[in-house]
This record gives sequence, structure tokens and C-alpha cells, in this order.
Amino acid sequence: MKEISRKELLYVIEEHKKWLLDPTTGGHADLRHADLRHADLRHANLSGADLKDADLNSADLSGANLKYANLRYANLSSANLKDANLRYADLSGANLSCANLRYANLSSANLRHANLRYADLSGANLSCANLSGADLDFSCMPLWCGDLEVNYDEKQIIQQLYHVLSHIKNSSNISEEFKELMLKQEYVDIANKFHRVGECDKL
Repeated sequence: MKEISRKELLYVIEEHKKWLLDPTTGGHADLRHADLRHADLRHANLSGADLKDADLNSADLSGANLKYANLRYANLSSANLKDANLRYADLSGANLSCANLRYANLSSANLRHANLRYADLSGANLSCANLSGADLDFSCMPLWCGDLEVNYDEKQIIQQLYHVLSHIKNSSNISEEFKELMLKQEYVDIANKFHRVGECDKL
């Protein structure tokens, strides 16, 4: 992990800004393996920057432009990514546990095998994002149109099905006819394959 001073970081960002406008000037931001814990990167334009394996624990990246950025295996635990632009960003294997991703644009982002435990994704745009293999336990997922075209895997679908059927089973505001329709044994059997069913009990 390479340490980088605030002055050096500002220089890298400034050079990257020039490079984005004209690739013959400035320099592409290479922050691989950089120690950026608690860094203030609010509204920074790091589109296409290489931040692979960087330590961004508790960094403030709210409103930052990280479109197409390489953030593979980066440590973004407890980072503030509220309103950040992460479209097409590669976040595969990244640690995003406890991260604030509220209203972040994650459309078409690669989040395969990312750690999203306890992450707040409320209001985030996950359209066409790849979440296969990602850990979603205890995360706050959005419930709006930006969550309709996500690439989930079977384990995650079973997890969501368990929650939905649990709500139906235990709600006093749902008719018996609807419960009978939705709580068919074949659906319940699938939902009971939920990986945390031992803690939550079978439906």
C-alpha cells in the first residue's frame, strides 16, 4: 500500500482532469494500491481512473464521478459514495461493507463478488448492474424502477423470495386468498433454501 499526500492526490486529480479533456495532456490517474483512507474526494472527477486495490476505507466520495473507474478489490468499507456516478465502474471483489451508496448511479456496474453487507443502496440506480456472487446480507436495497433490471444470481433471488413470502405469511393486511395463491408449497420449498434459514426458521 503506497501512501499519498493530500498535495500529491490533488495533483493526480488535476492531471486526470486535463487528460479527460485531452489525452495528449495531463496524465491518467493511477491510484492502484494507494492508501486513501479518509480521503476527501467529494465531487472529484475520476472517470476511468485506476483505483484497483486502493484503500478507500471511510473516504468521502460523495458526488464523485467514477464512471468506468477500475475499483476491483478496492476497500471502500464505510466510504461515503452518496450521489456518486459509478456507471460502468468495475467494482468486482470490492469491499463495500457499510458503504453509503444512497442515490449512487451504479447502472451497468460490475459488482460481482463484491461485499455489500450493511451497505445502504436506498435510491441507488442498479439498472443492468451485475450483482452475481455479491454478499447482500443486511444491506438496504432500493425498491424502485432502478432495481428492475439487475443481474442477480439464484442465491440472491432465493434470499429475496424468502423475504417476500415471509412478509406475505406474517402480514395481517393480506387476504387469505392472496396468501393461498402466493404461499404455494413449491414456492415455499424454494424460499426455504435461503442461506440464512437456520437463523430465521423455515416458512
